[in-house]
Amino acid sequence: MSTEDTGDDWAAAMAEQAIEEAKASDAAEAVELDELQNEAKPMSEEEASKLDSIMDIPVTISMEVGRSFISIRNLLQLNQGSVVELDRVAGEPLDVMVNGTLIAHGEVVVVNDKFGIRLTDVISQTERIKKLK
Repeated sequence: MSTEDTGDDWAAAMAEQAIEEAKASDAAEAVELDELQNEAKPMSEEEASKLDSIMDIPVTISMEVGRSFISIRNLLQLNQGSVVELDRVAGEPLDVMVNGTLIAHGEVVVVNDKFGIRLTDVISQTERIKKLK
């Protein structure tokens, strides 16, 4: 096989690929999508008064970096400087819990020399309700 044959094969393959790419780009079409609508209906006065009645109930919110299950023997051996391995990899989001129920995931931030949590993912109401059952 000469170098001219190899060059011709290469040129033919490139031409074939260009034709296939042209066909693929012709097949792609722009799709029109409908605008999202906010279909939430306004609250009635009765619903608003029901909601107001629970607004001042205190809840416990906690941020969970991870968990570890250890025996009481190992727990009693812990002292200053001990390291407890958690079930999370460094950099994974924290769990934001309200009264022991997962409501969101977040990341640690520092604001004015104080730690805080930036919520990155909030669990939907339907998912939270499913976990209650």
